[in-house]
Amino acid sequence: MTAEPALRVLVVDDEAPARNRLRDLLADCAVKLPLEIAGEAASGRQALELLATCDADVALLDIRMPDMDGIETAQHIQKLDEPPVVIFTTAFDAYALKAFEVHAIDYLLKPIRLGRLFEALSRARSLAPLRLDILREMKPDARSHLSVNERGRIHLIPIADIVFLKAELKYVTVRTAGREFLLEESLAKLEQEFFGRFVRVHRNCLVAKDAIRGFERAIDADGEGHWVVVLNNVAEKIDVSRRQQHIVRELGRVL
Repeated sequence: MTAEPALRVLVVDDEAPARNRLRDLLADCAVKLPLEIAGEAASGRQALELLATCDADVALLDIRMPDMDGIETAQHIQKLDEPPVVIFTTAFDAYALKAFEVHAIDYLLKPIRLGRLFEALSRARSLAPLRLDILREMKPDARSHLSVNERGRIHLIPIADIVFLKAELKYVTVRTAGREFLLEESLAKLEQEFFGRFVRVHRNCLVAKDAIRGFERAIDADGEGHWVVVLNNVAEKIDVSRRQQHIVRELGRVL
């Protein structure tokens, strides 16, 4: 009978003492359960970078981290072709714990106990992947980043860097000053999530308010005049639909 391969575990916590304790507990678990530490990360961003190369089976993921919390990090992790099983760790988060129990998502309450960690790792291979809709329900606040999977690596796009979002067929084009990305998300849901940061200028396009330099008149092929949005740091101009012309008055900045 072939022995089961060792469980590869990624430890993610912004506090070094917490990572050290998990490393010690994992060493104790390894006496009875074949496992190895695939890597350690001090932030969600670092975890995503490591997952491009370390092939982890399980990510022990702290919820409370600066810059990007564990729940948002887990959302980005799910975009990997073969995401690891996520087991959250937390000192206390009443809202999250209730949601975990409702949706049967595994978590470890700090201070983590050896027996509880062993139990979670023992059944990790049988856990179903996390569902994105449930993770978004658990974290109603807007994300700090969008993300795309590019050749097995998760590329993070800071919301503050986005100039506009344009729906094209089943994708949304995310435009920053540097480049474009293709995102498989709903423009309507993005508008709802980032309400106040972006403004709809056309049925298929949201523009970041901070990226708007102003509005100017343009003439279309039929000789009709219409408004276009002039953007900071991007040469492309975006048409304003007749239905959305009120934003020219509301935002001003006519060039």
